Amino acid sequence: MEIVQVVGLGLIAAILVLVVKEQKPMFAFLIATFAGIVIFLMLVGKIETVIQVLIDLAERSGIEPVYLKTILKIIGIAYIAEFGAQVVRDAGQEGIASKIELAGKVLIMVLAVPIISVIIETVMKLLPA
Repeated sequence: MEIVQVVGLGLIAAILVLVVKEQKPMFAFLIATFAGIVIFLMLVGKIETVIQVLIDLAERSGIEPVYLKTILKIIGIAYIAEFGAQVVRDAGQEGIASKIELAGKVLIMVLAVPIISVIIETVMKLLPA
């Protein structure tokens, strides 16, 4: 029941942040950031398991490894950008958080171009000339 641990840690961190925020806002931010990092580290093992299953499925289905690697990179960028934006948002910097999210979206689009190209080429081959 990892979710109970995650929720428990989150609740404890939230209470600590509320208590400390009035006197030491910087410590409150550090507590929130530390809690986020610990929660992320708790989930790394689960992420590795999912990645391994996806790699096994791709190998059995004959999908080119480059496509799976690209998709995994895209997913990684999305998670990292979201985490970074949330941390910056917690620090009260909405504008910077928005820029992090924009950068993540642009990088995802850049990585997706080869896959989109293959899809378009495949559709073009299926269409009558």
